[in-house]
Amino acid sequence: MSFVTTIKQQFEANENVGYGKKQSDYLKNNFPFYGIQTQARRDILKKCTSVYKDEIKTNFRAICWQLYQFPHREMHHAAIDIFIKEIKNNYQIEDILLIEKLITTNSWWDSVDTLAKYAVGGYLETFPEKTYEIIEAFSNADSMWLNRTAIIFQLGYKQKTDFNILVSECEKHKQSTEFFIQKAIGWALREYGSVNPTAVLNYVNSTNLKPLSKKEAIRKII
Repeated sequence: MSFVTTIKQQFEANENVGYGKKQSDYLKNNFPFYGIQTQARRDILKKCTSVYKDEIKTNFRAICWQLYQFPHREMHHAAIDIFIKEIKNNYQIEDILLIEKLITTNSWWDSVDTLAKYAVGGYLETFPEKTYEIIEAFSNADSMWLNRTAIIFQLGYKQKTDFNILVSECEKHKQSTEFFIQKAIGWALREYGSVNPTAVLNYVNSTNLKPLSKKEAIRKII
């Protein structure tokens, strides 16, 4: 029996239809849920990965993509958890292709935001010379989720944030009517404001951000 088969069986065995309906409603009914709470899901995943650790270590990229083919959101979350753990200090230059596929498949904020911060952010820390090329491509893509990724990929960078890139992305998308883009701009600026509030305030006061973006950007500064 493979890891994928086992994790699916374990999730099915712990299904809670009522809670799953609430989870699905929370994500606008974009995905069905087994109804497993986060900690319980991670406990199941930990138990299963301990049994199949060699298979996962050798083949985690294919396993993650296989998990993404299932409809239930817990399978996607398991894929992301595995990917983030296994890819750390193990990036290959071509991994950006798989990361982009994960971002643009079964897309919603709960998957995209994690992949943007940890997968794209980690990849570009490993291959900083690829930053302009990839962020420019994501920023100009037709996918709103890739656009959001280009804005928020530096969330974990703190003092290492390239503020010029952040401002460039904000300027490019500041007139967007997309809720998730406006929130992304505010979120990214707010996070950088935790280490450089003056720079964020000066930028916000000197440009015409959408009200939601501005509100989110400065709500922890003033």
